[in-house]
Amino acid sequence: MNTQRGRFITFEGGEGVGKSTQVRRLAEALRQRGREVVETREPGGAAGAERLREVLIDATAECWDPLCEAMIVSAARRNHLRHTIRPALERGAWVVCDRFADSTTAYQGYGHGLGLDVLETLYDLAAGPFGPDLTLVLTMDPETALARARSRGGVTRFETLDLAFHHRVSLGFLDIAAREPERCVLVDAADDEAVVADRVLAAVEDRIQAWAAEADAVEGRDL
Repeated sequence: MNTQRGRFITFEGGEGVGKSTQVRRLAEALRQRGREVVETREPGGAAGAERLREVLIDATAECWDPLCEAMIVSAARRNHLRHTIRPALERGAWVVCDRFADSTTAYQGYGHGLGLDVLETLYDLAAGPFGPDLTLVLTMDPETALARARSRGGVTRFETLDLAFHHRVSLGFLDIAAREPERCVLVDAADDEAVVADRVLAAVEDRIQAWAAEADAVEGRDL
């Protein structure tokens, strides 16, 4: 058994920026390098969390107010962490996740105006002192990205919201990345998916090298 804890990598960004595609491509690239990888998503990623995803996503836009949304997502996150993310990391697998807590901050906080202190409290209750090792924030003009998302059919409740909302969400992700540069990397997602995948992999490989250097430094101090 691999006794070394795995790494938790999250993808963030607005509707239509290509997160799901890049999650899949990165997971495959990591597997080719010999790592066990768990692909997952939020809300969802575990049986109970997937049920809550349906409650949230399939409802009409006016069904849930921002606090209700945040509470549903937080409950799903706790279930996801308990049943999927933590067990995978503890056995040494790497977890690559389509959305995590930054989406709650960007959508319910920046997008809908829910207080960030409320969101921080909900996160602490659901996750405690836990967070991603690396977050890749895919960026694209919100109008272009939203048009791409809507063109796929099966429009979700968030895709029905107006462009101003999606601009606020986009600015929220940029602000999150600016406040936590040690964790977040901005990735231009406006090009072909293969080009974007190369950018993602380069960012991950840079971080892997940094983690290895940190581990070597710690080992050196312990000698």
